Amino acid sequence: MQLKENRRGNYRFLTGGAAYSSGVVAMAGCEILHGTFHRPLPYREGLARVDRHLAAENRPRQALCGIELRSPRPLSLEGFGAFNQGYQQLLIEWDLLVDGVNPITRTNVAPEVHPPDEATLYAFSYTSPSSAPDAPATFVVAGAGETRAGSLHMETVVRAGETSADAMCEKARCVMDTMAARLAGLGVGWADVTAADVYTVYDLRSPLAVAILERMGPNSIHGVHWYFARPPILGVEFEMDVRGVRREIRVG
Repeated sequence: MQLKENRRGNYRFLTGGAAYSSGVVAMAGCEILHGTFHRPLPYREGLARVDRHLAAENRPRQALCGIELRSPRPLSLEGFGAFNQGYQQLLIEWDLLVDGVNPITRTNVAPEVHPPDEATLYAFSYTSPSSAPDAPATFVVAGAGETRAGSLHMETVVRAGETSADAMCEKARCVMDTMAARLAGLGVGWADVTAADVYTVYDLRSPLAVAILERMGPNSIHGVHWYFARPPILGVEFEMDVRGVRREIRVG
């Protein structure tokens, strides 16, 4: 991973895949805000709503630095790739890439109960002039599942096909390693995290105690937010993302 600048968006980003970056951190003088749709919208409609929100905040489109989607169901690798092509084309049309590289983080999961009929926009992150210039840096880390080296191939999935307590703990450890590496790449740490989100439909008690909270250190006092949802790719069973922000907003 490389840390690159997005000067138009006022943030730095860790390189990732074609469909998303690994993480973003606000540049000096700015902070990242996190917005959640109370009622998620079809993702293209949701992005249009984000566009209006940014305009009202006197922020350019390039300030958008994070996307969180909710999908009807997990996809095959081929289906996930096809979705990503359409998604990335929209980012190109919005002139959001930096030297041909996607700077925007993304989490994309499938709720197990009451899933949407189509991909919806659940939440987003963007930069704004800082309300506290001397405060710690704000950041968002993209969602990651239990694949070694962040590679989206079935042969890299940790304990593929297994969902025992021991297997889920090992999967969680892999994801925590990824989160830690991305935090370090952004120049922050667990003590700076304000929200940790976990996505799985399997029993979280063992991985929570064994692999997650101990690794978070004293910051584990804030707990984690568990979404009863599946990662976006069939065969991946555990996903996580984290962020450190000072302002959370709700969009109607």
